[in-house]
Formats: sequence, structure tokens, C-alpha cells
Amino acid sequence: MEEANQSIVTEFVLLGLSDQPRLEKTFFVLILLTYLVILLGNGILILVTILDSHLRTPMYFFLGNLSFLDICYTTSSIPLVLDGFLTPRKPISFSGCAVQMFLSFAMGATECVLLGMMAFDRYVAICNPLRYSVIMSKAAYMPMAISSWVAGGTNSLVQISLAVQLPFCGDNVINHFTCEILAVLKLACADISINVISMGVANVIFLGVPVLFILVSYIFILSTILRIPSAEGRRKAFSTCSAHLTVVVIFYGTILFMYAKPKSKDPLGADKQDISDKLISLFYGVLTPMLNPIIYSLRNKDVKIAVKKLVSQECFPP
Repeated sequence: MEEANQSIVTEFVLLGLSDQPRLEKTFFVLILLTYLVILLGNGILILVTILDSHLRTPMYFFLGNLSFLDICYTTSSIPLVLDGFLTPRKPISFSGCAVQMFLSFAMGATECVLLGMMAFDRYVAICNPLRYSVIMSKAAYMPMAISSWVAGGTNSLVQISLAVQLPFCGDNVINHFTCEILAVLKLACADISINVISMGVANVIFLGVPVLFILVSYIFILSTILRIPSAEGRRKAFSTCSAHLTVVVIFYGTILFMYAKPKSKDPLGADKQDISDKLISLFYGVLTPMLNPIIYSLRNKDVKIAVKKLVSQECFPP
């Protein structure tokens, strides 16, 4: 009888910043401009890695995948966020919420694995340059990239499948801009311990293992670079992996800041903390995708030359 009296949730309401209407217009403009920069910057990187014959190497193939992933990741959430700024308390269907969670979760996990693959590519290039073309052949780097996407998608499918099986009956207001999985799980009227354990295991696999792999790779890379006798040789060797290292530090540094930030114990500060957490999560979702093309363009001479060539051809066609 108790279950019969409970109303089953068929849609959720995204709270966003509906309680801060003055901030909504400001953040709408800011996030829209950021999203356009993400589409433009990553789109240009994808084009140059496809069109420029000098960039048809494993490193730039992975870079093209990373740019495409960043476009997919932001597109899975930013249009929804922008619409939410214009429509206070934005409703979203249960199935729409599940799809948005799947895409966001899949892209995030895939990026973690892909950054690890890129670290291995830099390790081979610096520590074993004579065998680089053999080890990082097309038969090797293509499956590496594909496995990153498959691993991320599989993990997301498992997590979202567990989430959508939960009963949601009662409160349907998600205190977030998007269907963030932790915010959704809080609304379930059932035990979510299996979901928490599953996500904990996934975090170890998709966050812990790639970080450890990247750390070990760069220990060997730095050790090899320090053994190069000339300062110019060390500079050139380090420049080939500095862009990737910068992206890794920003990506994982933002995650660490977001999850390691101490929670306020003051009930009076709960509302401010909620707004702070939501904004940090929002900017985490756009910061790395926006900075990636900028970092690779500024810190990589080959990419800068390819971008200038592409722009000159578009602006001044022969």
C-alpha cells in the first residue's frame, strides 16, 4: 500500500541558479562565449590534425581524439545549462536525464584513459626514440584510442544502468545545472550503497590507475631528459611533452580541487556552499576543454605552423 501511494518520478527539475536570477544572465553570456571558444579551438585542432600531412603521427592522432572528446563532453551538457539559465527550474524527462548522465560520464572516463595513452606515447618518444615508429605503429595507436572510447562507454553504461534501476518517488528537484549522477542518486528512495561502491571502484580504475600510469611514465621521461648532455637537447625533449603535462596537471588538479575542497559545517553557509559547488562543477566542465587547444597551440610549434597555414588558406585562398 505504501508503494502504491508513492508517485513515480517521470521527470526531473534542474534547479540551476533559479534562486539567483541576477547571476543567470551573467553566467549565460560567460558560458556561451566559453562554449563558442571550445567549439572553435577544438574544431581547428581537429581540422589541422586531419588536413596537415606533417601532423599525421600518433601524438596528433591522440590530440585529435582529445579535441573531439572535449567537443562531445561539453555539448552533452552546456546547451542544457544555457537553456536552464533562460528557463528557471528547467524540467527534463527521466530518459533525457539518463542520456545526459551517460554521455557526460562516458566522456569524462574516456578522457582519463586517453590522457594515460598520450603519456605512454610521450614515454616511447623520449625514452625509446629509435623504436618509436615500430612500437607506436598504426596497428598499435588506433586500438589504443578505440579502447579508450570503449572503456569509457562501458563504464558509463554500467553506472547509469545501476542508477536508472533505482526507484525515484517523491522529490524530483536536482540541485544542479545538469543531471549530475551524485545529485540524481540523492533523490532515490532506495539503498544506493551498490551505486556508491560501483562508482568508487570506477574512480580507482579510471582516475587512480591513469594518474599512477602518467606519474610513472613522467618519472622515466624526466630521468631520460636529465641524462641528455646538452641544455638545448633537454629543452627540445621536454618541449615535446610539456603541453600534455600541462593539460594533465590542469585536468587532475581541477578534479582534486573540486573533490578535496572542505565542506562547510555551518548550516547558515549551506546555501552559499551549494552555489559554490555548482559553479566549481560548471567551470570544471568547461575549463579543460577550453584550455586544451590554447595550450597545444601555444606550446607546440608544429601545431602553430599548421594553424597559421589553415587560417591563411581560409582567409587568403590561392
